Amino acid sequence: MSSGTKNTDETDDSSTDSGGHCSTADSDGEVAEEIAIISFGRKMETAEEIEAEIGDRYEAIDIIEYHGTVFEEHWGEYDCFIGLMASGIAMRKTAHLLDDKWEDPAICVVDEELTWAIPITGGHHGANQVAQDLATMGAIPAMTTASEAAGKQGVESRAKAMDTHVVNGDSTVKTNLAVLDDNLGPVERLEGPKAVLVGDDVTVLKRNMQDGIVIGTGSVSGASTESFVAAWEEALEQTDYDFSDVEFVGTATRKEEEEGLLEAAQELDLGVVAFDKETLLEHEGPTPSKSKELIGWPGVSEASAIAGSAEQELVLEKIGYENEVTVAIGR
Repeated sequence: MSSGTKNTDETDDSSTDSGGHCSTADSDGEVAEEIAIISFGRKMETAEEIEAEIGDRYEAIDIIEYHGTVFEEHWGEYDCFIGLMASGIAMRKTAHLLDDKWEDPAICVVDEELTWAIPITGGHHGANQVAQDLATMGAIPAMTTASEAAGKQGVESRAKAMDTHVVNGDSTVKTNLAVLDDNLGPVERLEGPKAVLVGDDVTVLKRNMQDGIVIGTGSVSGASTESFVAAWEEALEQTDYDFSDVEFVGTATRKEEEEGLLEAAQELDLGVVAFDKETLLEHEGPTPSKSKELIGWPGVSEASAIAGSAEQELVLEKIGYENEVTVAIGR
């Protein structure tokens, strides 16, 4: 556990000096991996509870005791700060350090009772992610980024889910407005070598890994985490791929709140991308599905595997698991 100068009085020390601005952590749309919990001495027990609960979800998580210049001293060392303190303190102590939303570390504050988890900067660059993880401890994520507030997956969230990063950050203002208007559609894949000329309303994503596969999945309501994991394992065993080759899990927007699916993806460190009905209809797979006749949706597993994959072809057509989960794999 790291420790700064001891300060157990929860007051806002206004005697900070403005020097020592470190180079900032890389937050260009990638998920937060290195976290610091900044806590007052009397709240250390809660800080340790947070570390124990979510620590294994990150590459590193340190607990640092609060003092007046703690943020300045550690600015740039972490992707995200969890401030176990009043939001006003975190805001006053970091305001003069903030420079660029694509480079500044994210900040999420949480109260001692773990009632609220509030991203105050860098929502799309780690703070929303941390708030969602704190939700597993009972905290309510108070996310104010427009797409998340509207219950939609913003461009930065899609980038993270697909294990990519945003190259031209300024473009996301316009593309996230398109998300809010349900007018963006799926991420287009372009294979090179090619030269691309884009306008300022086109967000460019770059892969963090080589080409992989996409697991497309559907389920009955309430399917368990164990069923999703077992279904995906069984599907991969029928191919030459394993989980290390998976770029992300694709599903339908009507399934994006399935608790078992989200927990399975989190357990396997996979992102989830949800496709709308129109996109799935455009990428319908070869296996007939009763859902199209009943509710107008095509088979989710094949359509999402095709829509999300680079070559938009199936390497495994739909299989079922225990009448709970369906899986297809695209590349």
